[in-house]
Amino acid sequence: MKKGIFLLSIFMFLFKSSATANYEKKIYDFSIESITGETINFKDYKDKVILVVNTASYCGFTKQYSELQELWDLYKEKGLIVLGVPSNSFNQEKKINTEIKEFCEVNFSITFPLTTITDVKGGNAHDLFKWAKNNHGKSAVPKWNFHKILINKEGKIEDTFNSFTKPMSKKILEKIENIL
Repeated sequence: MKKGIFLLSIFMFLFKSSATANYEKKIYDFSIESITGETINFKDYKDKVILVVNTASYCGFTKQYSELQELWDLYKEKGLIVLGVPSNSFNQEKKINTEIKEFCEVNFSITFPLTTITDVKGGNAHDLFKWAKNNHGKSAVPKWNFHKILINKEGKIEDTFNSFTKPMSKKILEKIENIL
């Protein structure tokens, strides 16, 4: 009996500590280069909800750009920022920012902000993605293109969604509506 209580106590302690993030920094402490070369300062997005999505032009999930645009159109006036982060971390992205921008505008009429081509995993990952991993764990690390990281108004990770979760899914919409 004592052994069971002891093991349960250890399990509860481990579960609690793994679910708690320190957040020495918040997303507002970061910036990233836009697809046209300007700096995107996340501090400009204070009190907004941010959906960060690593994107790629040659991926089976590329059609999600349409739903990302729909999500942006639906919620931008309510305080949602959709941020596309083109990445070649999975070898499915164009090599030149101007080509990506044109591809997005011509094929999907994208108007939400896009960044320059950015590494999203591994040692060369942008500090934003390293921060996400350090504060939210492995679920924040993109396993593939169109991985989504939802940031709340406090600048902390609210949730993450894998590539299979469509931007206009009930799961994402409910989460966004709850934190807007």
